[in-house]
Amino acid sequence: MTRLIFLGPPGAGKGTQAKNLAEFLQIPHISTGDILRQAIQDQTNLGMQAQSFMDKGELVPDKLVEDMVEERLKQPDAQTGWILDGFPRKVTQAKFLGGLLINLHEGGEKVINLDAPDAVVIKRLLGRGRKDDTEEVIRRRLEIYRDETAPLINYYSDRQQLLTVNGNQSQEEVFSDLKNIIAA
Repeated sequence: MTRLIFLGPPGAGKGTQAKNLAEFLQIPHISTGDILRQAIQDQTNLGMQAQSFMDKGELVPDKLVEDMVEERLKQPDAQTGWILDGFPRKVTQAKFLGGLLINLHEGGEKVINLDAPDAVVIKRLLGRGRKDDTEEVIRRRLEIYRDETAPLINYYSDRQQLLTVNGNQSQEEVFSDLKNIIAA
């Protein structure tokens, strides 16, 4: 059973690679953004709680996101494996996830850090042509990512769960590296 957690800076290709790999493995690609949108659309209890924070322009609290991830991992399609994208974002969430997987009698997850240099990521994000993707905004997002995620990378590295893939190559080369890691 394949259980993968994708880490990496914005623009490293996490979403694209997670989606492609999930299709290839026939397991769900679980993005916290997708979970939030779906819960809000379905008007679930958790979704309505999240909506109330978002309507006020506030971040959805960790506990609520954790509850949504737990609910999603318990769904039938996730019983054969999954790829988590966008969660955990910090060590406290990683600890929560570790405990959750023990409670669900799941384990053996691998953490893939899709890494790419800032210059490459900035160029990719600027190339998307989104109006909120200015170089200044992108650099700030990368700074926040590095501050929040560096401890997470160390956390999983210390537990021998971290595998790093060079995101500064073609999509096909990255996908090939990912398939090789999973087969190992």
